[in-house]
Amino acid sequence: MTKKIRLGVLFGGRSGEHEVSLTSAASVIKALDPAKYELVPVGITREGRWRVGPKAFGLLTPAAGEDAAQRTAPLQTVLEEGRAVTPSVDPTGPKLLSLAKSSPALDARPEVDVIFPVLHGTFGEDGTIQGLLELADVPYVGAGVLASSTGMDKDVMKRLFRDAGLPVVTWELVLRGDWEDDPAGVRKRIAKRLRCPLFVKPANLGSSVGITKVHEPGELEAAMNLAAQYDRKILVEKAVDGREIECAVLGNDNPEASVPGEVIPVNEFYDYEAKYIKEGSELLIPARLSARQSKRVRELAVRAFKAIDCAGMGRVDFLLDRKSGRIFVMEINTIPGFTSISMYPKLWEASGLPYPKLLDRLIELALERHRDKTRTRYDYAPRG
Repeated sequence: MTKKIRLGVLFGGRSGEHEVSLTSAASVIKALDPAKYELVPVGITREGRWRVGPKAFGLLTPAAGEDAAQRTAPLQTVLEEGRAVTPSVDPTGPKLLSLAKSSPALDARPEVDVIFPVLHGTFGEDGTIQGLLELADVPYVGAGVLASSTGMDKDVMKRLFRDAGLPVVTWELVLRGDWEDDPAGVRKRIAKRLRCPLFVKPANLGSSVGITKVHEPGELEAAMNLAAQYDRKILVEKAVDGREIECAVLGNDNPEASVPGEVIPVNEFYDYEAKYIKEGSELLIPARLSARQSKRVRELAVRAFKAIDCAGMGRVDFLLDRKSGRIFVMEINTIPGFTSISMYPKLWEASGLPYPKLLDRLIELALERHRDKTRTRYDYAPRG
């Protein structure tokens, strides 16, 4: 009998996307094959405390017809009542989980074989958790430290895309301190390069949290103040009247792209409400594109994935200009949404890879990448 993989599913976190993480994690756990995996649910509270809950799949597998709150309730219980643990960075000791002194014994084997971080946004998708897992020498699903941090920072990401020859829309970076110290000067600088309509975004966040579409100059102040609540770097970007196209990428050194999909938001743009709260947004899979456009999107998606040295998974978002037909690369999400209605798993299902098999493949890629890292030397002995 094949030994089960002990899989830590990491969720929650100190992020504006905390709730989204719980919803994604519930979907991932539901789709995991209990015959292949021994589950260790690891939650991080809003305050940053680590908790471990029961390993039973039944506790975390929702029944049909349950709403989002019911689906995530068991995970919330882990966050509130789970046993306290502290992450270990000792690569020679228990993998990742070291029991806090005040906690009773978790079990005889507190280590995990691989971690699946289902963490969105800051302190989860930005390279911080990935750095911790690297220090602990534990395999983990998804991008490494560099790709995670650059994929989270929309300004740095766009610079890398631009330098790789990918088409991006015009943007201006504003630091929160500059906006607070000299709003008039910032307005002037923005006006030199950009005209309304604009998008104002926190540079380091996802799920459209803190994003505003600015239709006229008088709306800029409120938009900047909102974005400044979430990050010290603010992106002011030209608004394109475009169709929202998304493409999923899977792999390590030789990634593959899925069929493209299209988002038709119920709101003016695909904001947080349209993604997770308000019904009516449509996901068209495959997108209504010509064969040439579809090929172009898939090629650009793989190039964007490679431009930030991504690994495992990534969802690349595009805008297809309705007037010119130009395709712009907007961003890459290194930990895309994994809810039951999320585009990433749906795109792969439409490409012939169902959700459970997709999870299997992502875990295989994590273990494959870790094996490759073991070939790297970290010592040096000068030649005598």
